[in-house]
Amino acid sequence: MSTDEHARMMSANQANWDARTPVHLASRFYGLDQDLDPARWFASFEWDDLGELAGRDVLHLQCHLGTETIAFAQRGARAVGLDFSEASVAAANGIAEKAGLDVTYVRANVYDAVTALGGRRFDVVYTGKGALCYLPDLDRWADVVSRLLRPGGRLYLVEFHPLLNSLGPKPGPGEGPELLLRHDYLGGGGPVHRDATHTYTDGPAVEGATDSYEWMHGISEVVNALVRAGLTIRRLTESDELPWPRWPQMVRTASGWWRLPEPRIPLLYGLLATR
Repeated sequence: MSTDEHARMMSANQANWDARTPVHLASRFYGLDQDLDPARWFASFEWDDLGELAGRDVLHLQCHLGTETIAFAQRGARAVGLDFSEASVAAANGIAEKAGLDVTYVRANVYDAVTALGGRRFDVVYTGKGALCYLPDLDRWADVVSRLLRPGGRLYLVEFHPLLNSLGPKPGPGEGPELLLRHDYLGGGGPVHRDATHTYTDGPAVEGATDSYEWMHGISEVVNALVRAGLTIRRLTESDELPWPRWPQMVRTASGWWRLPEPRIPLLYGLLATR
């Protein structure tokens, strides 16, 4: 697929996320009309792997509303969020201002992050939870991450497991409640086109730009892209918990997150890499 075609699809995604933003602001899923609690979006192993953040420069790529970005500021980091959606960046600025937190947000495509950030480098680059699927080229992404990190800096990627993405979110017509593999686990099959008036939240219908494109990326593709970019993989964690109940049969755990009663399968993974 040509670079121009990828650019067209990413432009469609950008318009889609602009349209999603007011929906997400109004949703109970994000709960932004209640007490802000960004820590609820983090698994405990994330904080163990991220380590001390006070006084560090932390960049959150593809940050959307900045719900995780502000958690870094709360822990004393010099936090920066980057997203390609102008509506998301405007909303994120408002959320941080309301919380009384000093967070810098930059609107840019992740592939243009080095230029958009003026060559600034960071101690930590954080990304994930539904971000990589909107990127067609992981080698290009990994090169950007490497250029954003200081020597010794760390990338922390927390992403939905490709097995989760392979399972249909809901049964097809005439099917029972069993979870079935309906989509590719491995990448390389081209983008999946979606035309949806509702997002993963409970918010109202999306108005306007409803088209979006997603790319599957297996774990080996992610790991090999980072290795080719010169990063060293330090740790990989697979988790059977999600921060929200994707399926009705999920049960709440002591952490406040959700897991399937059976079978135990990976739904989320955390990857720590260093430059």
